[in-house]
Amino acid sequence: MTLTDPATSALPRRTHSARLRGGPAALQQPQRRPVDTNVMVPVLDVTLPVYNEEARLEHSLRQLHGHLTDSFPHTFRITVADNASTDSTLRIAERLARELPELLVVRFQERGRGNALRRVWQSSPSPVLAYMEADLSTDLSALAPLVAPLISGHSDLAIGTRLAPSACVTRSPQREFISRSYNSLLRTVMGARFSDAQCGFKAIRADVAHRLLPCTRDDAWFFDTELLVIAERCGLRIHEVPVDWTDDPDSSVDVVRTALADLRGMARLKRNLRRSPINELRAEMGRVPRTARTGGFSAWPLSICTVVAAYAGLFLLVNR
Repeated sequence: MTLTDPATSALPRRTHSARLRGGPAALQQPQRRPVDTNVMVPVLDVTLPVYNEEARLEHSLRQLHGHLTDSFPHTFRITVADNASTDSTLRIAERLARELPELLVVRFQERGRGNALRRVWQSSPSPVLAYMEADLSTDLSALAPLVAPLISGHSDLAIGTRLAPSACVTRSPQREFISRSYNSLLRTVMGARFSDAQCGFKAIRADVAHRLLPCTRDDAWFFDTELLVIAERCGLRIHEVPVDWTDDPDSSVDVVRTALADLRGMARLKRNLRRSPINELRAEMGRVPRTARTGGFSAWPLSICTVVAAYAGLFLLVNR
């Protein structure tokens, strides 16, 4: 089944409210209500945003479908979000969707991972939402630990991290440097406490997603960071899973352009947070005690120095 642009199609939309029974006071309890795994919709919806992935899409989809079929104990759906591909990506996905009933294909006219995830997640009927990169850089054995705390109600979001001591990562020194520099900047500028904003392996409860997604603005790579920062400011619990991760040597990501876009995104998010309903959302959903953050306007002089120090070497490293 292929749908074009869920905002204007017949894709059923189901709105989850983050208000749990018992009112705001109940939301301060250690756990959310566990997900009902006996629902008539897929418990888990895994989205793969794709753009011109004809060379590896079929292998990745069959591998992911086989893994979920063999090891995931609940119902699932895999959503391929095609970002206006110009090769055979859409045709391959549609052919597989006719063979695999758990596969849904959605076509967007605009490119952008953030745009695709926001629109698919807002329309999905599943209570647990996840995404991963089409190259399956993250070992799929981390998927069950990623979604388990969301199903149980222990956590609100879950992310894979390549920067934990127990993570096993294979990538170039350049990309390692860039990743660690970026996450250091987030801790300095935004006061972030999560360890890896950029790992393309994340999950979120749908009731939480439908409250946070309207606060996000970025349609591209910065979407992940924006969502995590907002969630943290709202006092939500973010679970981290160390992953086994192998860098894709054929990645089409422009590292320099993405890094510069991330810097602009941080500045924009810093401004937007003043106008976002963070306090209202925190009162409604928050369950992590408010603590002082190291990031803030007083940290901007240090932040600027950190930006210069961290990214001055980026061009040298990437263009060696």
